[in-house]
Amino acid sequence: MYKSLYSYRFVIFLTCQLSTLFGSLFFPDEFFNETLLPLLFLINIAAGILMISKWKKLMWFFILLFAIASIMFGTDLLSRQTSELSLSRLSIYFVFNIVITWNIIQQIWQEEIIDKNVIFGLMSGYISLGFLAFFLFMSIELAHPGSLKGFSEVTPDTLLKADAIMYYAFITFMAIGYGDIVPTINMAQKAAILVGLVGQFYIIIVTGIVVGKYIQNTKEKKS
Repeated sequence: MYKSLYSYRFVIFLTCQLSTLFGSLFFPDEFFNETLLPLLFLINIAAGILMISKWKKLMWFFILLFAIASIMFGTDLLSRQTSELSLSRLSIYFVFNIVITWNIIQQIWQEEIIDKNVIFGLMSGYISLGFLAFFLFMSIELAHPGSLKGFSEVTPDTLLKADAIMYYAFITFMAIGYGDIVPTINMAQKAAILVGLVGQFYIIIVTGIVVGKYIQNTKEKKS
């Protein structure tokens, strides 16, 4: 059972990520943001535990994160205080994504045989970096309100603001940059540059290496 799940670890984690990103398209915003989204973050951590299960010490660290996040989620449900994205919860998800993103990139980097699971891992790593960009910008906005301009005037609610920052983070990470949301302080501007560079480096270096290995595998099979 475990070996079967582990072989599909990239698919499972990618599915969790896509559900977190696009689940609001299928459910009412309030229900999704206040109930489903925290639950999906917990499921993401559980999928992360599967991802790094071969590293025992790291796995126990993730289990601890999962327990803390579960307690926070349960407390929020009981107190009905789900309208705010707390800095403590944000910190847990930030640490989780840093560790899991590095681990995903490390795993796909070391793979010699490129199959569909590695491709799913490549996609998952890219989305994980996008989530890291979100947590970075969200942390800056919480520490310096008004550091991003274009939504704060019409979205005072923290969860609605988080949706806007998620959009801005991925648009910046993918180097699209529509300009509807812009950084207004030096820290946010430097973060935008960093996020854009990381997105391009991932495509050029990590994706390039995986594609190169795939081409090499194909040549070896034909010879």
